[in-house]
Amino acid sequence: MNAPDTPSDAGSPRVDFYVIDDASPLARLKLACRIVEKAYCAEQSVLVWLSDREELRTFDELLWTFADRSFVPHEELAPGALAVEAPVLLSAGTPPAGDIDVIVNLTAEVPPCYARARRVAEIVDGDETRRRAGRARFKTYRDLGLQPVSHTLRNGQS
Repeated sequence: MNAPDTPSDAGSPRVDFYVIDDASPLARLKLACRIVEKAYCAEQSVLVWLSDREELRTFDELLWTFADRSFVPHEELAPGALAVEAPVLLSAGTPPAGDIDVIVNLTAEVPPCYARARRVAEIVDGDETRRRAGRARFKTYRDLGLQPVSHTLRNGQS
């Protein structure tokens, strides 16, 4: 996985699709944890955009346990919250105020706040429904004038 960095065009986010063969939801969430950790270690602000509260709770727990020596301070972005302290925010529908360095998208749609990010990381696993949704998001980004890049990860490599 490439280190998060600035978009290629000023004002436009860089969009990276990480494609894995594993169809288990846990595999895609673990990959998301690694991307979040890498961005956090690079001192970047991160928003993890999740589908619903159940997935948010699962991801919250996984961020504490996915690696033995990992520490990723994070908190849920509550509706109407004006200020948050954590560098990593989790949300199931509430976009943050202001810009964000990295959005890790775990939903089937392009996040509504994508344009306020420097980078969007999309994760597509082997589940056919999520693959179709990933292809649709790829096309949507292209239709928006962005140039998404795909990275195929084999055997858990990142």
